[in-house]
Amino acid sequence: MAIKVGCFALISPFSPLDAQLDQIKNMGFGSADLTDNSDGACLGAEYGFTALASLDANPFDIKRMFDGKGLELSSVCAHANLLDPTSPARYGTAQIIKAVKLAAAIGVKHVVTAEGDPKTDFGKSLTKSEAIFSIAEKLYEPLKFAEDYGVKILIEPHGEITDSVDLMGDLMTKCNSDALGINLDTGNLWLGGGEPLEMIKKLGDKIEHVHWKDLPEEMIEKRGKEFGCGMSLTALGDGVIDIKAIYEALVKIGFDGYTTLEIAGEDAVIKSFEYLKALGAE
Repeated sequence: MAIKVGCFALISPFSPLDAQLDQIKNMGFGSADLTDNSDGACLGAEYGFTALASLDANPFDIKRMFDGKGLELSSVCAHANLLDPTSPARYGTAQIIKAVKLAAAIGVKHVVTAEGDPKTDFGKSLTKSEAIFSIAEKLYEPLKFAEDYGVKILIEPHGEITDSVDLMGDLMTKCNSDALGINLDTGNLWLGGGEPLEMIKKLGDKIEHVHWKDLPEEMIEKRGKEFGCGMSLTALGDGVIDIKAIYEALVKIGFDGYTTLEIAGEDAVIKSFEYLKALGAE
């Protein structure tokens, strides 16, 4: 299987999930991820102005929606806050477990999460070792579920721990689970001061999904000071990240799975898709 390029299912604001999928299909993509989700019901989803999906929905209704649009469901996003204290108001362990169950029920292999940005004084004051412990503790039970359900949880670069290749390696060792892998986010890793090519070289056997982002030149001064950016307005190949070298390094190590564009703006999305197809993706 060649490297497949799918799309982040948040293309248009104030648009429900089925409309997002229509737009993604019309742009020529064959896959998309389940991006925004939460527990319970959502007024915005009920009244058709947000693309949020419920983790408590019948998973097969979600599968039928994707199937009906002719799209493969590549991954379930479960981007969390793993540094601040556990709270019912924070997306964390409980939601990741629900995402694992949802993915397993409909045959989706990957659930993608992240450490997130701490919002509390407690989270901001953690030492590096304490932060690794916090992430590992909050992933412990989800990883047990993932092991039993046959799903992989992929943690992506998005924070001081996971934007460091060495600290990401320490985290993988601490978690010590065959159900844990990496989602390489090219923009997040670069922005946080990490090197995508170094992560591929050192941890390539753990990389099972990719989020593609390129970033503009004005972000250089923010590198190592900001951690994580949801989507980029810059088309792949137009920014400062060497996407071509990253793609070629992934091919060299034998990566052949799903990838997702995290690009905003239809023109930039289409241009990015064409850029990757010119490199050999599909």
